[in-house]
Amino acid sequence: MECEWKPDEQGLQQILQLLKESQSPDTSTQRSVQQRLEQLNQYPDFNNYLIFVLTKLKSEDEPTRSLSGLILKNNVKAHYQNFPSGVSDFIKSECLQNIGDSSPLIRATVGILITTIASKGELQNWPELLPKLCLLLDSEDYNTCEGAFGALQKICEDSAEILDSDMLDRPLNIMIPKFLQFFKHNSPKIRSHAIACVNQFIISRTQALMLHIDPFIENLFALATDEEPEVRKNVCRALVMLLEVRLDRLLPHMHNIVEYMLQRTQDQDENVALEACEFWLTLAEQPVCKEVLCGHLSQLTPVLVNGMKYSEIDIILLKGDIEEDEAIPDNEQDIRPRFHRTRTVAQQHEGDGIEEEEDDDDELDDDDDTISDWNLRKCSAAALDVLANVFRDDLLLHILPLLKELLFHPEWVVKESGILVLGAIAEGCMQGMIPYLPELIPHLVQCLSDKKALVRSITCWTLSRYAHWVVSQPPDTYLKPLMTELLKRILDSNKRVQEAACSAFATLEEEACTELVPYLAFILDTLVFAFSKYQHKNLLILYDAIGTLADSVGHHLNKPEYIQMLMPPLIQKWNQLKDEDKDLFPLLECLSSVATALQSGFLPYCEPVYQRCVNLVQKTLAQAMLHQSQPDQYEAPDKDFMIVALDLLSGLAEGLGGTIEQLVARSNILTLMYQCMQDKMPEVRQSSFALLGDLTKACFQHVKPCIADFMPILGTNLNPELISVCNNATWAIGEISIQMGPEMQPYIAMVLHQLVEIINRPNTPKTLLENTAITIGRLGYVCPQEVAPMLQQFIRPWCTSLRNIRDNEEKDSAFRGICTMISVNPGGVVQDFIFFCDAVASWVNPKDDLRDMFCKILHGFKNQVGEENWRRFSDQFPMPLKERLATFYGV
Repeated sequence: MECEWKPDEQGLQQILQLLKESQSPDTSTQRSVQQRLEQLNQYPDFNNYLIFVLTKLKSEDEPTRSLSGLILKNNVKAHYQNFPSGVSDFIKSECLQNIGDSSPLIRATVGILITTIASKGELQNWPELLPKLCLLLDSEDYNTCEGAFGALQKICEDSAEILDSDMLDRPLNIMIPKFLQFFKHNSPKIRSHAIACVNQFIISRTQALMLHIDPFIENLFALATDEEPEVRKNVCRALVMLLEVRLDRLLPHMHNIVEYMLQRTQDQDENVALEACEFWLTLAEQPVCKEVLCGHLSQLTPVLVNGMKYSEIDIILLKGDIEEDEAIPDNEQDIRPRFHRTRTVAQQHEGDGIEEEEDDDDELDDDDDTISDWNLRKCSAAALDVLANVFRDDLLLHILPLLKELLFHPEWVVKESGILVLGAIAEGCMQGMIPYLPELIPHLVQCLSDKKALVRSITCWTLSRYAHWVVSQPPDTYLKPLMTELLKRILDSNKRVQEAACSAFATLEEEACTELVPYLAFILDTLVFAFSKYQHKNLLILYDAIGTLADSVGHHLNKPEYIQMLMPPLIQKWNQLKDEDKDLFPLLECLSSVATALQSGFLPYCEPVYQRCVNLVQKTLAQAMLHQSQPDQYEAPDKDFMIVALDLLSGLAEGLGGTIEQLVARSNILTLMYQCMQDKMPEVRQSSFALLGDLTKACFQHVKPCIADFMPILGTNLNPELISVCNNATWAIGEISIQMGPEMQPYIAMVLHQLVEIINRPNTPKTLLENTAITIGRLGYVCPQEVAPMLQQFIRPWCTSLRNIRDNEEKDSAFRGICTMISVNPGGVVQDFIFFCDAVASWVNPKDDLRDMFCKILHGFKNQVGEENWRRFSDQFPMPLKERLATFYGV
């Protein structure tokens, strides 16, 4: 029997001293504590002291003991594999003996320690843990039962997957029935733990739970009106998850569940109400939503609308009583990390502009994103939004009577919620709302000058949701007054309003595009003035509004007087910011749009911008190499700097075309790109392939010497699992082949098989399919002998993916390629000829020589099969196709 470990008194005092110091608010003290803790980790029994303080040293105060346990938890996370077995055994046995400590704080700390050890792969090496904890659940002592349950709940949260695997002999077969027994326990805390444990296994459809699904649901119903809010919350959460995975089991009770959730959505406890409100969001995604809810809409609508009012606590947190705060600097913690929109090359479609596959960013959280991220107001608004998309105009029957009352209400909080409701239903109920808009839009434009800032800010958002309709009307009627008022709000004295107005204006810009050209001077005046006025956080949104403006009006921005207004403040910021400052991201993104729009107008600014981007890439790569060779000495770099810089270089190459040639000649950008194209971070590769394509178009003479090195890398990146990387690599291959011509021949084999595989893959996103088709066509254009033999394997998906894109250069070269390949291998197209006919008919006006190629193939086929067969064949054509082919090609 080994003797029990005892601490050395002096060592113990030293550690207690450290624990006391680490509670000091002073940062330099904190830092020295961190260093001493790191040094102490060199001693094998340091962790014994920590567990000793947590479990044995009852004379110390609880916060200090708990802290000792949390430091131990961090050591377990970082170094558990190096603990001597004596130490880890001592920690494990102390944990199990003290899980029932009389202090809730100590119990919880021990529970956290247990789950941390368990998730270090130790569930296998600690076989007595789960049986022991399950045994302790039956203890007469409340503290022991609660402590064991707390630990089990944490283990279920952290190790759900492994608990349900063969590695552990399926403990859940015993644990889940055991948990279900405790749903009726007399302590609310324990009932709550029991449901929370079982809830971890719903989404994964764990077998052990599915076997007991009916008793589980019955037990949930029994607790539906529990007096403990935490229990009601867990019941609601369970029902929301069951809705996703076991709808079949809920359907028989659906009427009662909906009635119950209506009550809970109005629960006195906001946390319960929020969980219940998620039910409507989840239900809206289920196909049965319509039939389940249609009878309840008249009750549900007012409940959701009511939940959309700001609560008193919201208003306090939002400082809703402070109207003017523009001069108060921002709290840096409030500034959210931004996501950089990386460049993905996409085709233009019939209709207008470029179709993005991403969702719009005017989701429902634009109104109050600084307070607790998700709350009842947001959830109710999101639920109303999705239900409007399910029920469309049927929802208006229930909403319109409420809206009339809300929108003109004397109390600002009520009126504000009405404006939010109007914005929430905009997408789903647009058709039904149109008759009311001529009256409502002017009313909203008036609300933009309401005396309450929170009313002004939500009005900005709601108006942006109707921007599409506003732009479809004669500009003087709504667009001009709306724009005039929104620009005033961009210069509001309240920061939240500035932010909402800037975001709304960016949405308006996307919708209005060149409709804004007549007002450009006026718009730029405002945006440039905002530069001098804005605090930190809103500056970042202002960059976005300027970038979007440039994207929307394009070359119309290239006028000396506009450039004179816009560029000096941008360049001033550019010079102020250091290379390590993350504010460079939105600024570089904005400049990228501006450079693309200004084209030659950007020339005077081009050289310093180009140089700095190359430097950013070089710095980041160098830092990454240092970190790789000596991870302890050097931090990993933030690669976003490199990604954003590559994207701005793409913007320059696209905007300046051939004029970028001297800059490329005088820099090592191609060497740097060679490294970026092999980076392990997908976004870096994605941006470097976009730049490769743009430089190929702008100054191929500098790219050509590297092609032999670049092509194999492009070939290995044709992996459709990483959609954007694959998309940009595919596009770059197409651009390279046009420049290489017949010299592309040695590289065809590196890429062709992957491209053919991608174009035949089910569920491939539209953008990737289109780019793949264009590149296959371009390869066939320059090397028909190599590509034509595979024609039959790709002709059908090739035709269907290109029929919807607009006539342009890329489509032109791709179709020339297909025609050339058909002349080399006519047999390859015979079985799918109807698809080829359809794709040809999608051209509005092809160039004359391309039209001749089409004619030749169509007539050749007709002559080949003979008049009779052709008639039988063309009778399968839909009418419009028949007519177009007859009119344009005489077949």
